[in-house]
Amino acid sequence: MLKIVAITQARTGSTRLPNKILKKYLGKTLLQIHIERIKTSEKVNEIIVATTNKDEDDEIELISKKIGVSVFRGSENNVLDRFYQSVKEIKPDLIVRLTSDCTLIDSKLIDFMIEEAIDKDVDYCSNTLVDTFPDGQDIEIFKFKSLEKAWISAKTSSDKEHVTAYIIDNSSYKKETLFTSDNHLLKENYNHVRMTVDESSDFEVIKQLVLALGENENWKTYTDYYLNNK
Repeated sequence: MLKIVAITQARTGSTRLPNKILKKYLGKTLLQIHIERIKTSEKVNEIIVATTNKDEDDEIELISKKIGVSVFRGSENNVLDRFYQSVKEIKPDLIVRLTSDCTLIDSKLIDFMIEEAIDKDVDYCSNTLVDTFPDGQDIEIFKFKSLEKAWISAKTSSDKEHVTAYIIDNSSYKKETLFTSDNHLLKENYNHVRMTVDESSDFEVIKQLVLALGENENWKTYTDYYLNNK
């Protein structure tokens, strides 16, 4: 059985909307809703919330532990190192990279993407190389050995700040040979739909979606409602 770990990166220090993932709706933080949705995945064995060592992110650790998921705290800016350090002892077969501002991430979509990564046996698989999914349904899946290779080889601050930049830049997607890659495309393009939380207006969208449909729907149901109720 493959060991599959989902790592979601989280911090409170957003410039556009500080403490956005700690905002509450119907008694739950957006972080809690996000984690609870990941927990319904059938293929993820463990969830790690990767946050920073800064005191202001203590609340993220408290919430995550209360929900029953692991927490790793590391560098604020070298997120590549934060990811690697969080799993270097576990050495999972596959890592699912998520971000905590994707409140309504779809666990069934996560499972589908995991299956695709396994079936195609690629080093890196995502639905973000070419965006056709709503902004906020972003999923990247890569092998631990790919993460380790990137951690050893990445030199620039940009490659260290953006976890998968080194992998993507050296992948078959960019016609390079170090990593094999694949992108999951939809026939219809929904990348104009916003389910991520960067600004106050985004928070209002999430509130409206949860109020209308609850917090357990799939990405397509939320998307259809969004498009029909602008």
